[in-house]
Amino acid sequence: MSDRKPLIQVNRLKKHFPVFSQGFIKRQIDTIKAVDDVTFEVMQGETLGIVGESGSGKTTCARSILRALQPTSGEVWFEAKRGRIDLATTPERELKPLRQEMQMIFQDPFSSLNPRMTVGDIVGEPLIIHKLAKGKELEDRVVEILEKVGMRSEHRMRYPHAFSGGQRQRIGIARALIMRPSLVVADEAVSALDVSVQAQVINLLEDLQEEFKLTYIFVAHDLSVVRHICDRVAVMYKGKIVEMEETEALFENPKHPYTQMLLSAIPSPDPDIKMKPRRDLVESGWLPED
Repeated sequence: MSDRKPLIQVNRLKKHFPVFSQGFIKRQIDTIKAVDDVTFEVMQGETLGIVGESGSGKTTCARSILRALQPTSGEVWFEAKRGRIDLATTPERELKPLRQEMQMIFQDPFSSLNPRMTVGDIVGEPLIIHKLAKGKELEDRVVEILEKVGMRSEHRMRYPHAFSGGQRQRIGIARALIMRPSLVVADEAVSALDVSVQAQVINLLEDLQEEFKLTYIFVAHDLSVVRHICDRVAVMYKGKIVEMEETEALFENPKHPYTQMLLSAIPSPDPDIKMKPRRDLVESGWLPED
């Protein structure tokens, strides 16, 4: 990993949401710090996992990096084809060509696909929007990427409802990869799938990463999945990264009490292994009282 260059460098990223009072005259009464002063980098060809419980800020962090959400402050330096660009401050009109180089795989493989469009139209739409292909070339590229993700060419004529959850997620992956991006953010990409299907999709993501030289930011709460696919793991708690380490080192020797609690919650077939008491973390100040 040391000989690779950073594809993404995040410096002191913040995303705060204002909370307003109810009533006719609204005034700001509080601020939710969903992402609060986060700094890290992702190397080219690496898979960085971002983990944490619900509400920890991991998805907001990923969406802020892609500018699906406008960051409150901070820097997100991206090594684009045209040079190094700060995504956090790039004007909206200049983001469109950059979308070719960074894509997202969504959590729900059904709601993220338009039910009124055929699979061929869904997968080929990015090429039409960016005016990269049309006609026979468009059809050929759609068929090619569908076959890459394990679908058949005739599937392009069907609608999303005709497929299983795993197949729909493969369609979502095809849509994300058809423009050959360098960065892919997978937001809980396998959490809605059965365990057996999860393994197939994870193996597919690993094969595609090697073939297309992809860099992944893998947002997840399933630590067993993270351990299998990620090179490094960042643990988020209350909008901050409390620990970041190479995957095996983090799983073998977690240093932060919150990381220890997350790892202790992983189900084990050994009845003698007990979960770390939540009370220990409450007393140490890392978790609030229930």
